[in-house]
Amino acid sequence: MSTYTAPLRDMRFVLDELAGLGEISRFPAYSEATPDIVAAILEEAASQAGDVLAPLNQPGDEIGSVLRDGRVATPPGYAEAYRQFRESAWQSLPCNPDHGGQGLPQLLAAAVNEMWHSANMAFALCPMLTESAIELLENHASPELNQLYTTKLISGEWTGAMDLTEPQAGSDLAAIKSRAVPDGDHYRISGQKIFITWGDHDLTDNIVHLVLARLPDAPPGIKGISLFLVPKHPVQEDGSPGPHNDLYPVSLEHKLGIHASPTCVMSYGDNGGAIGYLVGEEHNGVACMFTMMNHARLAVGMQGLSISERAYQQARDYARERIQGRVPDMGDRATIIHHPDVRRMLMTMKAGTEAMRALCYLTAASLDYKHHGKDEGERKTHAEMFALLTPVVKAWCTELAQELTSLGIQVHGGMGYIEETGAAQFFRDARITTIYEGTTGIQARDLVERKVLRDGGRVLQRLLGDMQDTVASLGGSNDADMNIVRSHLENGIQHLREAAEWLLANHEQDGHLPGAASYNFLMLAGTVLGGWLMARAGLAAQAKLGEEQEDAAFYRAKITSARFYAEHILTRSHYYLQTVLAGSDSMMQLEADQF
Repeated sequence: MSTYTAPLRDMRFVLDELAGLGEISRFPAYSEATPDIVAAILEEAASQAGDVLAPLNQPGDEIGSVLRDGRVATPPGYAEAYRQFRESAWQSLPCNPDHGGQGLPQLLAAAVNEMWHSANMAFALCPMLTESAIELLENHASPELNQLYTTKLISGEWTGAMDLTEPQAGSDLAAIKSRAVPDGDHYRISGQKIFITWGDHDLTDNIVHLVLARLPDAPPGIKGISLFLVPKHPVQEDGSPGPHNDLYPVSLEHKLGIHASPTCVMSYGDNGGAIGYLVGEEHNGVACMFTMMNHARLAVGMQGLSISERAYQQARDYARERIQGRVPDMGDRATIIHHPDVRRMLMTMKAGTEAMRALCYLTAASLDYKHHGKDEGERKTHAEMFALLTPVVKAWCTELAQELTSLGIQVHGGMGYIEETGAAQFFRDARITTIYEGTTGIQARDLVERKVLRDGGRVLQRLLGDMQDTVASLGGSNDADMNIVRSHLENGIQHLREAAEWLLANHEQDGHLPGAASYNFLMLAGTVLGGWLMARAGLAAQAKLGEEQEDAAFYRAKITSARFYAEHILTRSHYYLQTVLAGSDSMMQLEADQF
């Protein structure tokens, strides 16, 4: 069975040197986030992730959740693990103190969430969705609903679920058919939802579903959808959960991965209609739901990072132990970590994971600045940056995770294809991350059409300016490794700038162009952003080497990772640029019956 040890040294480096946790902790709202508190939280989360959640990961995958008598039963150990999670108040970490939260930075919560998902992604999906539900309700629900339901979600006593997808609709929310009929101070909900993650389970007494449905007078299309809070057990006057609402799981999906996470088909209104309560304004449900979805998209990008870290650890540990073949200058048979091709794979996994961590944490930091920046200008700047980076985090990190978890299997050779080693599970679990909460194609169209073309590339140009400042800083380095990083980063920035300018200049002449170029443009953006942050990491490590000898090996490894990323991953930017410039001609030329 594979183990997990949180990479606390690298996490602290990224938090402090790249994401600016120290500065964020000085915001008045985050006065409790002292260095001692932060260190204690990270250490305790690492302990719970490694000792409690990680041992359940492989058995949970083998056993899976099952549906019995209309209720989902999770694998052995999951309910007890959740009880410990709840009693340790992990759910409340970044939440509003007015509703019982601890009010700590989103950046710190991101680091903690990385550990949960690395240790046991199937388990961590449940609190992840609850956190997103809390974000939605605090922004859009009435004070009464917040008092009755949000406080219970923050405490971890109840969990949340997002109910969007229907069999005929998929990602096309305009095709939703679920109905909501007014009935006094509430509504009666009927319909069916599919792919509802943690839609039912035995971890808590109540589950708060956030459901999209149409009112009888709703206009057609996306503008006719409203959002409703539909609890498994509506709250009674004394605050306790009442009788079972008219919603039930009717089946569980049999999935490629995350077997311990129940993915439910939910039915509403088989016996008169499920009681629901309006969240936000009528016919404005999709706008409300995007608050939850954007929060979840950042979290799914974090899953790409987390599962890659777990796969890397297992591949590294196996390569240190597996003896096979010979290498030059080593007389006897060697462990495979000494073979250059294994080094290529491990370095790709290591550098790629470190780049993802930096991008995820930087984006989480923008969320803190968006809410608590010192003035309106700073808050607006970071709100725009968060909006720009979110689709990149979600899609690039999860796409790269497909490559890195696959390499994890390859390092193991034939043993990687055998389930008992655990390497295959990480690959299977990672596969969903490019699909749920909006596919890679949806994220790419969002980036190109809404975040670049809509504002003429204004926010992207500001980000490119920040990257160019790093190139200037690299110009002052006398380190050979960092000079190599500088050269490749400068090329990557130019490739991203050229791709953006070409899209801006040509998209109006070709209606297919944004869709045809968007995937490769997003991958270009993620690759260059990763290279920029790895360059910054190298500069920070170089400065630390000049200040102290403690952790010198760690800092030298950061510089090596930055160079490897520049030479072996950032160089992909040329390929991505060429695919963007190819436009849509060959992609759209064949007739449908020619495929």
